[in-house]
Amino acid sequence: MPGFLLRTLINAVGLWIASALIPGLSFTGSGTLLLAAFLLGIVNAVVRPLVIFLTLPITVLTLGVFLFVINALMLMLVAALLDGFLLSGFWAALFGSFIVSLTSWFASWYIGPRGKFEILVVRRDVYR
Repeated sequence: MPGFLLRTLINAVGLWIASALIPGLSFTGSGTLLLAAFLLGIVNAVVRPLVIFLTLPITVLTLGVFLFVINALMLMLVAALLDGFLLSGFWAALFGSFIVSLTSWFASWYIGPRGKFEILVVRRDVYR
């Protein structure tokens, strides 16, 4: 559970950065931002795998580029579910999902699968 909450906060940071950079993406308040991050996590865990499976032939045909479209559609779905999440169109969703993905990808370098910060320590014993 702490891992999901931490990833929700990371999604919230990504959505906040996207709303600051992309003119067509905005939130009415911080509560809406957190709720959108929570819903995005649920949609990505439940709906996205099903959509990826159903669109597998086009994803393979486009060498995975269609996954960006799927991410944008998931962001558009969350915007449709929330009244305070304003999204002007597909291009805003595409660029917004790209920024959220980059933020999550960067944060995943430091957070393990259990939601804890992980530091890799390599010790080398030198025998002389």
